[in-house]
Amino acid sequence: MNQTNQIWVTEFLLLGLSDEPQTQLLLFPLFMGVYLVTVLGNLLLISLVLIDSQLHTPMYFFLCNLSLADLFFSTNIVPQALVHMLSKKKVISFIGCAAQLLLFLIFGCTQCALLSVMSYDRYLAICDPMHYPIIMTWKVCSHLALACWASGILVSLVDTTFTLQLPYQGDNKIAHFFCEAPALLVLASGDIHKAETAIFLMGVVILLAPLSLILVSYGSIIVTVVKMKTTSGRLKAFSTCGTHLLVVILFYGSAIITYMTPKSSKEQGKMVSVFYAVINPMLNPLIYSLRNKDVKRAFRSAVNGVKPFRL
Repeated sequence: MNQTNQIWVTEFLLLGLSDEPQTQLLLFPLFMGVYLVTVLGNLLLISLVLIDSQLHTPMYFFLCNLSLADLFFSTNIVPQALVHMLSKKKVISFIGCAAQLLLFLIFGCTQCALLSVMSYDRYLAICDPMHYPIIMTWKVCSHLALACWASGILVSLVDTTFTLQLPYQGDNKIAHFFCEAPALLVLASGDIHKAETAIFLMGVVILLAPLSLILVSYGSIIVTVVKMKTTSGRLKAFSTCGTHLLVVILFYGSAIITYMTPKSSKEQGKMVSVFYAVINPMLNPLIYSLRNKDVKRAFRSAVNGVKPFRL
């Protein structure tokens, strides 16, 4: 059929993770539980950083920004997915899909930049502790955080523009549970080569470049830690950096599989997306709180400081 005779898509149908109603009902409590833990965990971490003066350090400042990005990242996707799990018609408007795609990329790309800045912060703290307070001033930290959010917005605008400027005519069924660029490009009626190239190049900028900085930072950290004379110093350094490195592996690994590798099957793509879009925002506050003595101490202090209500 000639494209001029085809109807332009005004809404999309999200097929979700499964087309079986029973499976959707089983997934609903799982997604709801994960989302509640994500919201409560990240809000708790942000609150502890704000109220505990001992957590007013560059590392926790960046961690607070990461939790904020995680919170918005998950809220942009999961609530709608929950509604669709209980709905027969899983429809999202073209504008709604565009907004979800843009916000998803903003918060996701911002996380990538924040993780690289956090690795640089750990590098300075361990490899150059004498100059660390001089270099990582609050002004520098604020500028770095602002740069992370700005880079996330810039990359997301490029990816979203190249994805949505394509003609979408005819098929409007997205084989996914939210609007993501790779799933949308499959439905485009025109040539998607330029869009795929732009997304790949932006992936190099926001995924591979920060990952390279992280690897260099941790390479230097390992060399410095190995040279430490005291066992306690090595254990403390590895404990602090091990937490961050675990988050990096989980997030970057799943994102690179989606955006920087050859196309995988639809089902595999959805499963990977579930991990970094739903599971990972929940894991971040859990990993940092359960493996971090400072956060656990701040939590105990906050709990002990709350006086019981008496009539």
